[in-house]
Amino acid sequence: MNTSHPFRKKWGQNFLADQNLLDKIVRTIAPTEKDSILEIGPGEGALTERMLPKAGDMVAVEIDPMLIDHLNNHLILNRCTFIHGDILNQDIDNLPIKNPVRVMGNIPYNITSPIIFWLIEQLDFWDDAFLMVQKEVAERLIANSGTKQYSRITVMVGVYLDIELCFNIPPEVFIPRPKVSSSFIRFTKKNTPLVPDDKYEKFYKVVKAAFSQRRKMLRNTLKGFTFNDGVEENINFSRRPETLTLEEFASLV
Repeated sequence: MNTSHPFRKKWGQNFLADQNLLDKIVRTIAPTEKDSILEIGPGEGALTERMLPKAGDMVAVEIDPMLIDHLNNHLILNRCTFIHGDILNQDIDNLPIKNPVRVMGNIPYNITSPIIFWLIEQLDFWDDAFLMVQKEVAERLIANSGTKQYSRITVMVGVYLDIELCFNIPPEVFIPRPKVSSSFIRFTKKNTPLVPDDKYEKFYKVVKAAFSQRRKMLRNTLKGFTFNDGVEENINFSRRPETLTLEEFASLV
């Protein structure tokens, strides 16, 4: 790998440098020639190189203009379309690739949550998504109710998506080396979201309020909300938020 690239701290750049791990990621995603692949943050193209020969068509969005020049001059990658931009400002439906796509990305850890919510906003246009995230975030995403890791993001994401932890990754396989361990996770969409679109805004506010003081009982944190008849009979509001299942949270709206 060419490590002469000046790593940009503001973009959270940590490139994968372990060949065995790159191969393991490709095996885990298992692309086929029928797949349309969207890569978030291709970096210097180490993973792109391995995915491209196995995929149908492929688009990669990269925010660093110096890397875009490098990628566009990489002959092995000339079948991939590279777009200079911020993935959070992209609509999958407007990208030059047929959808639904399969998404993959070694993403900047400081924008993990915005990227996950970007995926939720674009549910109609992708099949599954594989992301490299901080291990601590992965543990929160897959946490069960009643545990310390169960949190606001567990609930907000879990009502729309199913999350699978594929494997964990030590810091040593990245250049530069991050201070945290990482996890490779897979998102798939629930057949039916637990919360319909028209109730999302209220759901967002209820979950935020409930976890704003997670040691307090729901009757205290949610006293500013009105609920449908029967809700307070079905859910004991003397409970704390981390004890509610995803389905119970969804029933609040």
